Amino acid sequence: MEFVISNTHQGQRLDVVLTGTCENLGSRSDVQRSIRAGLVSIDGNTAIRTSTKVSSGQIIRVKSKSDYLPVGIIPSELKLDVVFEDDDIAIIEKPSGMVVHTGAGHITNTMANAAVTRWPSICDVGDPDRPGIVHRLDRETSGLLIIALNPIAYNNLTTMIKKHEIMRTYTALVHGHLESPKGTIDAPVGRDPHHRTRQAVNANGRPALTHYEVVREVGQFSFLKIKLETGRMHQIRVHMTAIGHPVAGDQTYGKQPGIENLKRQFLHASKLMFLHPISSEKLSITSTLPEDLKSALSSIE
Repeated sequence: MEFVISNTHQGQRLDVVLTGTCENLGSRSDVQRSIRAGLVSIDGNTAIRTSTKVSSGQIIRVKSKSDYLPVGIIPSELKLDVVFEDDDIAIIEKPSGMVVHTGAGHITNTMANAAVTRWPSICDVGDPDRPGIVHRLDRETSGLLIIALNPIAYNNLTTMIKKHEIMRTYTALVHGHLESPKGTIDAPVGRDPHHRTRQAVNANGRPALTHYEVVREVGQFSFLKIKLETGRMHQIRVHMTAIGHPVAGDQTYGKQPGIENLKRQFLHASKLMFLHPISSEKLSITSTLPEDLKSALSSIE
């Protein structure tokens, strides 16, 4: 679809003009999603912001998602639970069982496949194998995850992560009672020399810092709030196992007797707090425990 901005629309917002001009694009919210997906261009340049003011004579083009997706990207109809979205970032509520990005054995139906289907322009943002993704969660870990929707937001977010400017808080249930109500685990994490698919506290690994606080003790378990200062693969699970308190339900590290109704590790990314990578607005997004973890907790309380 292509049209030229008339004098009547001079100085108006792009999303307002498209809503009034292109009925087949749907509501204003639908139009805004199309702009954020990178499907709209002005004089050949992809429009990034829904609030962009247009000028008479400009040529507006609107692509379909199928036209935009590059060869090699497999679309997915997997639905994403988007809890925050603007022109620069989106925050997803990832369910347990969803793989974050493609890899061996996971070519489609990952969060990355679903993300490029919803926001095709992120194919050009960051790593081509994990477009727009600035941090990850294990497959069985649920909770909040940030996606960058344009290169500037991506670069700023990755820098913020390196500088520990994004506070990531997790909720976990671990075996046993900890000696101290608060503590920090400072131990490098790297590949387990005896198990290729596992991580371990390893002197040759990368520095890793995990801060924990006991919220309450529940039977023979402890309910914790955990803050990550670094983000190594399986960091929380490895660190908690290393101090003798593995995450409940974790079948890879420190296997322990199971809990009724718990089919995976009790680990949930429950809060993100950071300054918006473009506007510097303070964001604080929280997520409640999903039903499977609530049920498991109830069974031991």
